[in-house]
Amino acid sequence: MATTTLAVPIQEAKDLLTGAEWSPAHSRELLALTADIKANPSRYAETLRGKFLALIFEKPSLRTRVTFEVGIQSMGGHVVFLDHTQARLGERESIADVARNLERWVHGIVARVYEQRVLDEMAATTDIPVVNALSDKFHPCQALADYFTLEEKFGSLKGFKLAYVGDGNNVCNSLIYLAARLGVHLRIATPPDYAPAAEVVADGKRVARETKAKIDLMTDPREAVAGAQGVYTDSWTSMGFEEEGEVRNAVFQPYQVNAQLMSLAAPDAVFMHCLPAHRGLEVTPEVLDGPHSLVLDQSENRMYVQKAILHTLF
Repeated sequence: MATTTLAVPIQEAKDLLTGAEWSPAHSRELLALTADIKANPSRYAETLRGKFLALIFEKPSLRTRVTFEVGIQSMGGHVVFLDHTQARLGERESIADVARNLERWVHGIVARVYEQRVLDEMAATTDIPVVNALSDKFHPCQALADYFTLEEKFGSLKGFKLAYVGDGNNVCNSLIYLAARLGVHLRIATPPDYAPAAEVVADGKRVARETKAKIDLMTDPREAVAGAQGVYTDSWTSMGFEEEGEVRNAVFQPYQVNAQLMSLAAPDAVFMHCLPAHRGLEVTPEVLDGPHSLVLDQSENRMYVQKAILHTLF
């Protein structure tokens, strides 16, 4: 992917909560900015100089915490990590009080939470940027990194055929928002009771009319994968739904991404997963660890996309 020196993208919102805040043009600008940050990190070494960001994590993390901490510090910023894995936000004091206090000390909040409403309340309460580092409904940083990874490998995403197979979860919702804004042809196959949020699909189809994207829902994974250039899956049981694990494993078994399913995709099709993965459940080892897997590229690119997000918001 070619890189150029870019001006700061037009800021359309002070927060990144879902992935739907930014227009198609701004979404494309952000991916171009990500490419420049990745190619020329020294240009952005002072972006966050003198800035302190609070990282609030209710859930365990490897990729999200490391990529944000390293990314922020590589741009001259400072991190204050607040571990809420033992006591959720709102239990000790109200979410609004936490946000109002943090606003007096730090310049932004990055939060990885169980419930989207926590992020929404923080953003509504404060004037500093709030970034969704994962919630039960959305994972915009992941989706942006995924599409950047595809653009890096294939070039323009206009008309790119991506199949998502499995649970219509937070990652799926953000993939829909960004697919619509980037002109991607996204086919989603889920069991009938596990489809993505109806309001997300409706918004995606609305934006798709402008960008010529396609958002198609179905239940047959073979139909979704047929001819696809990329095949994406995620864990069948997300954090917070562990009690449903046994039931979900049975329901989703026909949606496992294995060599047989991948053989229906385009010859040069790539495999994607946001990690952590469960070998033998949603994906087989031969696919996850095979030569067409982009999972480590996705993981690496989380940092560059998040740097672009922070560069834009600040």
